[in-house]
Amino acid sequence: MRGSTHMTDDSRGDRPPPVCSWSDGNGREREGGRRDEEEEKARGAQDHAIHPSLVLTDHSACSSPANEACDRFATTGFNANMITYLTQQLHMPLVQASNTLTNFSGTSSLTPLVGALIADSFAGRFWTITLGSVVYQLGMISLTVSAILPAFRPPPCAGPAACARASAWQLMVLYVSLLFTSIGSGGIRPCVVAFGADQWNFFNLYFFSMGVAVLTALTAVVYVQDNVGWGWGLGIPTMAMCISVVAFVMGYPLYIKMKPGGSPLTRLTQVVVAAFRKRNAVKPADPRLLYDDKELDAAISTNGRLLHTHQLGFLDRAAIVTQGDMVDSGRPRLWRLSTVHRVEELKSIIRMIPIWAVGILAITASSHNHSFAIQQARTMDRHLAPRFQIPAATLSIFSTLTMLLTLAFYDRVFVPVARRFTRRPSGITCLQRIGIGLAVGLSANVAAALVEAKRKGVAADHGLVDQPKAVVPMSVFWLVPQYAIHGLAEAFTSVGQMEFLYDQAPESMRSTAAALFWLAMSIGNYMGTFLVAVVHRCTSNRGDWLQDNINRGKLDDYYWLVTGLQVLNLGYYITCAMLYTDKPLETVAGAKDEESGGGDGAEELTVVKHGED
Repeated sequence: MRGSTHMTDDSRGDRPPPVCSWSDGNGREREGGRRDEEEEKARGAQDHAIHPSLVLTDHSACSSPANEACDRFATTGFNANMITYLTQQLHMPLVQASNTLTNFSGTSSLTPLVGALIADSFAGRFWTITLGSVVYQLGMISLTVSAILPAFRPPPCAGPAACARASAWQLMVLYVSLLFTSIGSGGIRPCVVAFGADQWNFFNLYFFSMGVAVLTALTAVVYVQDNVGWGWGLGIPTMAMCISVVAFVMGYPLYIKMKPGGSPLTRLTQVVVAAFRKRNAVKPADPRLLYDDKELDAAISTNGRLLHTHQLGFLDRAAIVTQGDMVDSGRPRLWRLSTVHRVEELKSIIRMIPIWAVGILAITASSHNHSFAIQQARTMDRHLAPRFQIPAATLSIFSTLTMLLTLAFYDRVFVPVARRFTRRPSGITCLQRIGIGLAVGLSANVAAALVEAKRKGVAADHGLVDQPKAVVPMSVFWLVPQYAIHGLAEAFTSVGQMEFLYDQAPESMRSTAAALFWLAMSIGNYMGTFLVAVVHRCTSNRGDWLQDNINRGKLDDYYWLVTGLQVLNLGYYITCAMLYTDKPLETVAGAKDEESGGGDGAEELTVVKHGED
């Protein structure tokens, strides 16, 4: 394939890069999930297993977010008020209950790494999502049954100091149920975003539809749990999850299904092994002398090959051709020789790690805040009318509602205005979006600390310090600002992180990239458990910050502590973002001119920085 190769430098404004959005690999935006089969054949994209109907119908474009909205409704209704179930029904102490939930959340965010490797290696995203959904459903059914049958719970409290703890076997049922949902999450979470993006332009709409589902769950389901019963309160999400699984499977013939490109972990390991074996080899001065094989990489580079970069140069040794690297047929021994594209896959992942790691401390700082905020809300005046009070867990709707409004404002107002100044299709880069979210998120814990100090002051003024179950005469709506600020930050940080990982990851590792998002949450939750345990241990003899009676605790000091961690995290992020270099991607930019009758039909290779500056 002949043609000219040139570099488009985003910083000069020669060509707007596809930042925080994605195209079909030739610079053309994907619309509504539709694909033209002839165009795909012309590009040689043989990885797409397309149904004989030739085109993706509107139903499949819409069913994916609809199914995931149903799934998110189920999972939110299942988890949003779980701190209340553990403390009120199983009589767990506050710290134990909060740590149980963060450990469960951490495990649920760790298993997606395994699910992503399975999906990208051999199973594919569709079947990984399906199996994960079934396993998740089993966990939900188990916990729903335990909420209905009294034998699975300790007896009700006979008095303020006569609450029997859950027995060992009752806790075992709880933990096994949560384990099943964690395993199921491993199949769902890493593949949903990548599978949806395979169908159409997805990210903002994905988070928006998820927000609508969460909003519904936080109002309807949480109200049922607090006022009707936990049997129905967990049963409704369980039924919704069942509907989601059935609807998703029924859409099988209509989906675009990307064929797995082989184990990405194996390819990355092969690069490391080959580079180590040739650690003493002399690199050629001209990188064009490094090994390249378009045919070998065709299945993992349908949108364009990754081109050589000078960063992490010691890995380039894996692409140096030496004696014994080839078999008689001319094919490379992959444990001795890798192509430039495969070396650059590993480089791309390594370059992403510092930005990815920012999410760990962000999750650590906020992992317990939801649980603690619910406990605060339970001690405050929650009445909207003399005979109606909102459930404590429902306050999360203010976070979700703010996120929804922010996403709508971002897409319809902010991006068009910003585009006029930056000349970028997305208005601002993903890295800028993440930074804004991290900066805004600081304010949420500042607000939480100030409100908690005031709440304790009101409790002291009314002599309620030693009455942890008494209602403090202070409106629960004082907690709204911290929830709203958190939702605002989430609309920037989470969406930006997911887009960054998807955009900057090699195309054959996008499920794995989504798994990295959840892996950061997993590590963050485990570190959050460690942080709470350390704080609880270090302050237990000096006015325990995190005691069951939060009127005597120092929850506001804990909020100030995590605010300090967020300040450090923001400084670290700014440094990493300034040093980050995005991946250069080679794409074919001549076919379109030929189709439209322009030019001489020669294919031209265009190298673009695909993502951030």
